[in-house]
Amino acid sequence: MTRSGADLALLLLGGYRRLVDSAVQELAARGFEDVRPSHDFAMRAIDSGAGSASELGRRMSVTKQAAARTISVLLERGWIAREDDPDDGRRKRLRVTPLGREVMSTGETIFDELRQAWEREIGRQELATLEEQLSRLVGDAPIRLDAPGWVSRDDD
Repeated sequence: MTRSGADLALLLLGGYRRLVDSAVQELAARGFEDVRPSHDFAMRAIDSGAGSASELGRRMSVTKQAAARTISVLLERGWIAREDDPDDGRRKRLRVTPLGREVMSTGETIFDELRQAWEREIGRQELATLEEQLSRLVGDAPIRLDAPGWVSRDDD
């Protein structure tokens, strides 16, 4: 059966969506309700130096207002904290809390478990081949923190 390029894109998106939806469901079962993929992207961006709403918005390709809303949710849940900036006493910066790190770590563990389930489903060698081929096609940097903004971007 010959598939179109659009079919391939939808299959890849469907695989991503299935993994992410399953991970979100399992995170909720483990006590982390209402985790969204954008929360993980945001915490990773904050962990790598996005210390303000402006910087987080730039890194995630979303508006400063969208970044500020995400920050509010993460602060409310205790996954990030604001602290004094050691370089500028007038500013506050963001950091991921131990609880936020636990959310991210639990998510990583769940993704490993989901990968193992896929391995059982299609076979070790088939999954290894799929990963190898996707790595070859996608390149060295398959993960971008700007995915939330990229998906919803309107370039018109």
